[in-house]
Amino acid sequence: MATPTKSRGAGSPSKPGRALSLIVIIMVALVGGMFLSGTFTPRLGIDLAGGTSITLEAKNEPGQPNAINKTNMDTAADIINRRVNGMGVSEAEVQTQGANNIIVNIPRGTNQKQAREQVGTTAQLYFRPVLTVAAGAPTGDSATPSPSASSGDKATDKATDNDKATDKATGTATPSATATSQGRAVTDALKADETPGASSSAKADDKASPTPSSSATPSADPATAALQKKFTELDCTDKAARTKVNEGAKPGDTIVACGKDSQGQWEKYILGASEVNGKDVKKAQAVINQQSGAWVVNMDFTGGGSKKFAKTTGKLKDQQSPMNQFAIVLDGDVVSAPSVSSTLSANAEISGSFTQDSAQDLANVLSYGALPLTFHEQSVTTVTAALGGEQLHAGLIAGAIGLALVVIYLIVYYRGLSVIALASLVASGILTYTLMTLLGPAIGFALNLPAVCGAIVAIGITADSFIVFFERIRDEVREGRSVRPAVERAWPRARRTILVSDFVSFLAAAVLYIVTVGKVQGFAFTLGLTTLLDVVVVFLFTKPLMTLLARKKFFSSGHKWSGLDPKRLGAQPPLRRRSTRRTAPAAGPVDPKEA
Repeated sequence: MATPTKSRGAGSPSKPGRALSLIVIIMVALVGGMFLSGTFTPRLGIDLAGGTSITLEAKNEPGQPNAINKTNMDTAADIINRRVNGMGVSEAEVQTQGANNIIVNIPRGTNQKQAREQVGTTAQLYFRPVLTVAAGAPTGDSATPSPSASSGDKATDKATDNDKATDKATGTATPSATATSQGRAVTDALKADETPGASSSAKADDKASPTPSSSATPSADPATAALQKKFTELDCTDKAARTKVNEGAKPGDTIVACGKDSQGQWEKYILGASEVNGKDVKKAQAVINQQSGAWVVNMDFTGGGSKKFAKTTGKLKDQQSPMNQFAIVLDGDVVSAPSVSSTLSANAEISGSFTQDSAQDLANVLSYGALPLTFHEQSVTTVTAALGGEQLHAGLIAGAIGLALVVIYLIVYYRGLSVIALASLVASGILTYTLMTLLGPAIGFALNLPAVCGAIVAIGITADSFIVFFERIRDEVREGRSVRPAVERAWPRARRTILVSDFVSFLAAAVLYIVTVGKVQGFAFTLGLTTLLDVVVVFLFTKPLMTLLARKKFFSSGHKWSGLDPKRLGAQPPLRRRSTRRTAPAAGPVDPKEA
């Protein structure tokens, strides 16, 4: 005879061991991740840990007196916020103050130097043709090194390698000879600047200048002389000099700029007019060059940018070195100056002495775009965490009081079932703490006061899920079922209610995260995270644990302290014990026929 197969219905027993094993493995993995990363506490926001507050002041550019306005200030604040916050939960605060200031608060625990570079970088990017290049040290009579300045001699020797070739007889390259040769280089570069890709201003100056006679010096043109003087005297090792050398320069001007070569030595350049800028860059990404193994930044251009870049590189490919190079100029400094051997259009690569962090930083600022204004770092102050620490202390006391009230309610009303609820709260706490700790270094999540509030609110959400499940079980017991089938029959209805409730909470958190900025996002993020963990805990811990304990005599017999006492719940007689008894015939006289 064939054995009938059992169908798995609502009241059929489940296998709780697997689910409990899975959540234990998850908790062990998360705790192990904390030990491997060496991070044992969540990263704190600026209101709890303190940090650095930077005040940026917007500066008007020459020819743009009305550039500082609300639209540009809001745009700049948004770009800076995206740069320093990455995924938006690292809790760096960016806000405008007054008409021309932006306040940036960076919490302690982040890379302060890297963050300040992200804040202060205007990211004005230009692609300019190289006209000439020399060593970065100043030359000329004003820069004549003393006999004891050996380092100065080395810089001068490097700056005058070409002149040494003509001075082999003496074996020395004098500063005056260096100045003369660099003056010729400047003049020749400006003459060559009349080729395609040169600046219109330089062309106009050359056309306006008469052809120099034998008695005229190459620097007779005032513009050429000024550029020659600027190029000759520029000391690229001086940060202030590098900053001031191009103040007020326009994209169409011929400029002098500094950059470092592959050995990290400073070089100075004369650069022609720009035809391609950062607005023509569609996307930038830091990658490792497969041939050299070095970090580089790959850029993809927009449609219009591709055409401009193809036009520029098409003009440079047939030039002699260094005029076959184009300089990638970021905020006035030459980041890279690659040579061109063929026409390029769709993309370009920025190479240099990049580390992984510096390459990613550059790609970051290029991807998010240039700031519409130039900012000056007005002040940098250290923020203490004293006030935030007091508020956190008060918040933790409030949270502890709320948790204690929840525990007392569970014990008084649910009795033995409160053990399951408290164990589930502990499991939820472990998951929440480990995830918050690991998300700090992973995505820059920082725990601030609103986030702490979100975690406290989550206690009520989690407790609510337990209550829904327990009440469904009690409803089944009231209808006369024993505890074990009551647990299995109650779970499908409780599961639907819990999922709907958590979905609504998560949706509210997601909307709040999207439409708000700053600290409120910390509250929304924490609320959404703990809501998801509530689903995990209820499905993988609470329900399997309830199934296991329902098999124990304490709960299955309906002990008065179990929380499932049928008498206390007003239960009907058990459905499975109902049976129809046959009534015996009443005693009476026996019929003689039957006898």
